[in-house]
Amino acid sequence: MNLLDIVSAILALLSGIGIFLIACQMMSSNLESASSRKLKALFASASSNKLIGVGIGAAGTAVIQSSGATTVMTIGFVNAGIISLTQAATIIYGANIGTTITAQIVALGMFGKNAISSTLIFSSLTGIGAFLMMFSKKAANKTIGGILAGFGMLFVGLSLMSGSMETFAAQNSVKEFLAGISNPLLLVLIGAILTAIIQSSSVMTSIALAMVVTGLISLNQGIMLTLGSNIGSCVVAILAGVSSGKNARRTALIHLLFNCTGVIVFLIIGWILTATTNGNLSFGSMLSKAFPGVPQTQLAMFHTFFNTATVLFMLPLTSVLVKLVCRIIPDHIAEEQDTGMRLQYVNDNMIKTAPIAVQQTKREIIRMADIAITNVNSSIDAIVTMDFSVLKNFEKNEEELDYLNQALVEYIVRLSAENGMSEKDRQYLSTTHRSVRDIERIGDYAENIVEHAKVLQSASQTFSKEARQEISELKDKLNSLYTKAIEAYTNENFEALAEANVIEEEIDDLTEKMEENHVSRLSEGVCSPVSGAQYLSFSSEAERIADHLINVAKTIRALTQP
Repeated sequence: MNLLDIVSAILALLSGIGIFLIACQMMSSNLESASSRKLKALFASASSNKLIGVGIGAAGTAVIQSSGATTVMTIGFVNAGIISLTQAATIIYGANIGTTITAQIVALGMFGKNAISSTLIFSSLTGIGAFLMMFSKKAANKTIGGILAGFGMLFVGLSLMSGSMETFAAQNSVKEFLAGISNPLLLVLIGAILTAIIQSSSVMTSIALAMVVTGLISLNQGIMLTLGSNIGSCVVAILAGVSSGKNARRTALIHLLFNCTGVIVFLIIGWILTATTNGNLSFGSMLSKAFPGVPQTQLAMFHTFFNTATVLFMLPLTSVLVKLVCRIIPDHIAEEQDTGMRLQYVNDNMIKTAPIAVQQTKREIIRMADIAITNVNSSIDAIVTMDFSVLKNFEKNEEELDYLNQALVEYIVRLSAENGMSEKDRQYLSTTHRSVRDIERIGDYAENIVEHAKVLQSASQTFSKEARQEISELKDKLNSLYTKAIEAYTNENFEALAEANVIEEEIDDLTEKMEENHVSRLSEGVCSPVSGAQYLSFSSEAERIADHLINVAKTIRALTQP
């Protein structure tokens, strides 16, 4: 092999890895888009049943073809308090099973060397998918085209990688060098480091498959590289957990401990098999007998068996694992870095899975609305009772509303730039800017009501009994409107929107009546000019709060039907 051959082989390998990575991303994003509603429902159905958690993790990973994305989503859910650590652990278990599908697909593509190879057949889907993406006018067809093109590109990348491996395998010096790397721990370390660099265990496993098939390394070496890839795959989860709350960090640690435990157990079993049979029995020899003549299937089946067996081994120990990570990352230490304001339901890592990020953005907006209505109630209580003890929490909530207003808008802008979401999700995102602004204005009007209360306090004035009764009725109407508006917004419930519209009209009538009654009380001397002015201002602020609440609910009109 001359220098030109070496350079060509290296370039082919890099090209293959690049195409494979792009294919994984393309297929994942389009699969997410095509199944966004089912994907949302799937992760929303997480329960305390461990087997259901495993099933959700496996099915979710099979759908989006990325265990890393599933793990990042899970960390986001734990961070937001949507699921428990135990539920997160079982979903991560399932993700490890779901990720084995990629290796099985790659192994399938390595058959048929004497006739038209399956690699060539599957690669042709790239062209079919590209034509659909370029010439179809329907969004659904473009998504299908993206899935087919991504699937086909997997095999284009695989073909390039395999070709480069065959070039190296033709050189005895290269084979002898690689054969000398026989230490299992070193091979596991190499697999972990390469996976951490690539940030894709699927790519690392596929490289190992290509190396085994071309004879560049033995099956046992490929097994050790595959074991290492499971450890290296934890890097994505660790990066997602480091910047989040304590439970997110605990979830990332669960992922790491789970994968490391599985690798250690299999290394011990492999050592016992070799030691007790004088090297005559190993994972490789058993798989060779079970699947003779198909090394690609042998390694793919080991990958599946390893992940499934690890899940079966760790599932009964889940409670122990959760307790262990809670001791390693205790509450009092973890919370020291978790005291500032932050988005609870979304994070930057979740943007990679756009359909889930959209769903969680809605939860974040609803949380913002909850804070706003809490401040509205606190401000009304303050102006009625002249009790300002709630102001400390009120001011804290107002600071959080200001933070969420800016943070959510910035997050939505970044999320809107992502591919892989349905047209309905895009339409929803286009409405969120106004919804966030409406909610922020509700908080501002609550501040204004508090200022009116302070004016009354400084003038030693209070509202009359009749005025306080009207305010109490108005407060009840506002809370009823909030309940219906949020129900409409959350569930796209048009019946709730109709009910909200009725309540909003009642509030308009009530505030108009309040102004008329105020004029009567003022002429009768029941109310002072100072209290009367604040009363009129208050009714105006309340009417505007109702207007902004109904604006939030009305955004569902902009969404197309599924």
